Amino acid sequence: MKSIALKENKDFRRMYYRAKSLASPCLVTYAMKNRTGETRVGITTGKKIGGAVQRNRARRVIRAAFSQLEGRINGSYDIVFVARTRTTQVKMQAVLADMEKQLAGLGVIK
Repeated sequence: MKSIALKENKDFRRMYYRAKSLASPCLVTYAMKNRTGETRVGITTGKKIGGAVQRNRARRVIRAAFSQLEGRINGSYDIVFVARTRTTQVKMQAVLADMEKQLAGLGVIK
């Protein structure tokens, strides 16, 4: 099942206030059940991470890691991934391992 992008600022703000979250040195994950019947995913990379090249790399790495876990999601969720400074320095496999641990901890994947 393909996920839809979260784009609205109000959706991100709602996630930061209401959703459950888990953090690691290279990724913060917020997850919350939704009633839309589909999974919606948002990725944020702040200016603290670096220039446009570093931020784009962080987004690319997170997107690649999530694409490998996408099929294992049970139910419909809103998920927001927040990149950290370390995200730009690690390989996709490291982000994937963190992401898998966090999504399992939040009950999103089996």
